[in-house]
Amino acid sequence: MSNDPTAALIRVTGLSKSFGTSGGQVDVLRGIDLDIHRGERVAVVGSSGAGKTTFMHILGGLDRPTSGGVVFEDRDVFSLKGVELDAFRNQAVGFVFQFHQLLPEFSALENVMMPALIARKSRQDASGIARKLLHEVGLEHRLSHKPGQLSGGEQQRVAIARALVMGPKLLLADEPTGNLDSRTTDEIYRLLNHLHESRGLTMVIVTHSESLASRLDRIVCMEDGRIRDSF
Repeated sequence: MSNDPTAALIRVTGLSKSFGTSGGQVDVLRGIDLDIHRGERVAVVGSSGAGKTTFMHILGGLDRPTSGGVVFEDRDVFSLKGVELDAFRNQAVGFVFQFHQLLPEFSALENVMMPALIARKSRQDASGIARKLLHEVGLEHRLSHKPGQLSGGEQQRVAIARALVMGPKLLLADEPTGNLDSRTTDEIYRLLNHLHESRGLTMVIVTHSESLASRLDRIVCMEDGRIRDSF
């Protein structure tokens, strides 16, 4: 592992992804090369169908590329198999989705605890970490509330806390403010910025929000499965 704090945390080379359909092959990603540096906040923008979500899923090990690779801290992600890949997804990466993906039958506290329990931490340890995170995201008064009892912004805060419970170095967020009004979007941005500063998080955020994208360190524009621009 490199000790250079400015070194790339993630190096993407020649990344391609294709799907076979009844109408023939669909090329979703077409040879993407990208370095993402430690502590960088990257917005990924582009029209629907540009390949943004597929790209994010491959970055986090949720999907495999057809060709090309992803190196995370000198580790080839797709050389990992089985338990090793599961551990990478659970410990190195935190995921936040547009529709929260919270489990409706569990409380906010239990939802945040879930990745820690999957990693076989004790309930006491998982609860302690989850409580601190929910306090940090401003939901210490909502621990026992279930997702259906929370506003959209509160649900997203729970999802962000859950994404951080294992102390990941990389946070991947797919349209984290896509269903939120402008005021709540600003609140979520301020929260993400606080977490970035306090934890040194590297963030890759897929967004249609020009306001959110403009406040991050770099904007990567995708078009037809390729990176059209990066600035």
